[in-house]
Amino acid sequence: MTSQTADGGRAPSMQDVARLAGVSLGTVSHALNKPEKVSARSLQKVLAAVEQLGFVPNSAARSLAAGSSSTVGLVLTDIDNSLFVDIARGAEDEARTSGHALLLANSDIDFKRQESYLDIFDEARVAGILFTPLNASLEGVDRVRRHGRRIVLVNYAGGRQDCCAVLSDEEYGGYMAARHLLELGRRRLLFAGGPEEFHAIKERRNGALRAVMEAGNATLEIIPSRRLKSDEGRKIAAEVTGRAADRVPDGILSPSDRIAAGVIHELMARGLRVPEDVAVIGYDNNHFATEVAISMSTVAQDGHSMGAEAINLLLDEIRNPDHEHRVLTLKPRLILRESTLGPSGRPVPEEDGRLPLEA
Repeated sequence: MTSQTADGGRAPSMQDVARLAGVSLGTVSHALNKPEKVSARSLQKVLAAVEQLGFVPNSAARSLAAGSSSTVGLVLTDIDNSLFVDIARGAEDEARTSGHALLLANSDIDFKRQESYLDIFDEARVAGILFTPLNASLEGVDRVRRHGRRIVLVNYAGGRQDCCAVLSDEEYGGYMAARHLLELGRRRLLFAGGPEEFHAIKERRNGALRAVMEAGNATLEIIPSRRLKSDEGRKIAAEVTGRAADRVPDGILSPSDRIAAGVIHELMARGLRVPEDVAVIGYDNNHFATEVAISMSTVAQDGHSMGAEAINLLLDEIRNPDHEHRVLTLKPRLILRESTLGPSGRPVPEEDGRLPLEA
């Protein structure tokens, strides 16, 4: 079977690469599989030809024509975060109803691993790729698109206009979290943790700053962290509780439930009451948020809907020659539990309207 590109043309072969590079077929094979056996000059010529032709080495799926496969790849950022589990479930449910299979890969917040999985799905000639990228270079998107792969970005778009994306309104999520603490009368707020270079963290922090500026009589301290892990939350809580009483925050919002869990653990270990002394709210509504000693208030993103919407956009691009790229932005929801309301407080239903759902 002759491989085809997404537009129906013949996919370039190793012979095409050899012809363009002016080298033998064996040199091309060595350059792709054992580059140490090829001179630097020959290797450069082969790689240039590969790039120019958009050649993708055949894998076990080489018999599948590009675009005709019933398999979709999904590259997740962090399978430990239940948001991405929900994205996968939503994508899988929707893919199954359309007769497609979903292959999952977890980059584990590792850029090199992320790029490797993109190449693996590209080589397998999947029908398309759902991609939850790290907040880093999106050169991999360009690379696989040049080879005819359709791709939909999920949870981060990096300003791209040449492919579809499904996002959550991160800025509004941070705004809601801070507004909730302010409405409880908390005025010394702390934004606890998160790598500053992550787009989602920046947006959540910007939303919190907007809420504090609107209040006018509150402050927001920011303490970043390298990771989104509970031990970072414990470190931050240990730091702030060592201060004079009037400098200890009375409200803490974290860009991740994991960090918030660490904050709560350390506060209680040091004799502070949650939420009487310090109210704490997390982000992402991870599955453990109701299973800790104090159930955690949080901001929930609808990962299931994000995954389902992403599959629908991808399938429309595959099937519809007049497809137009779109960016869908979903609103997060505030879920209130004991860590801000206390054990006697009645959790506010998601549709309660305690805070406005439109900024």
